[in-house]
Amino acid sequence: MTIPKSIEVGTELPALRIAPISRTTLALFAGASGDHNPIHIDLDVAKSAGLDDVFAHGMLSMAYLGRLLTDWVPQERIRSYRVRFAAVTPVHASLTCTASVVSVEDGLATLALTVALDDGTLTLAGDAVVALD
Repeated sequence: MTIPKSIEVGTELPALRIAPISRTTLALFAGASGDHNPIHIDLDVAKSAGLDDVFAHGMLSMAYLGRLLTDWVPQERIRSYRVRFAAVTPVHASLTCTASVVSVEDGLATLALTVALDDGTLTLAGDAVVALD
């Protein structure tokens, strides 16, 4: 993993495309994270809440976005990472995680982060600060 030498405002990380999220992925994430909220894994519970189907854990999308960062820099270079959850991620949705550099100062790059569905719906927005050296 090598960070390019010329990081500047506007630099975009290669997008991370996530295959459609399956029910199995949701069940595995529930077990791994300890988040067994039935709205994410039980169709009957989702329907009783007025939804058509279950939806992905917000933290699953945040984990994918974290993977985008750690594909670019070693984990120990991440100084901060935060997101705002903007919309639900339906089961079977495909995601695209993106990041672009919005500032570079004192050896730190600040990145704008997004996760979006194929139809363009923004599900997460956030930022991260990473050490370049």
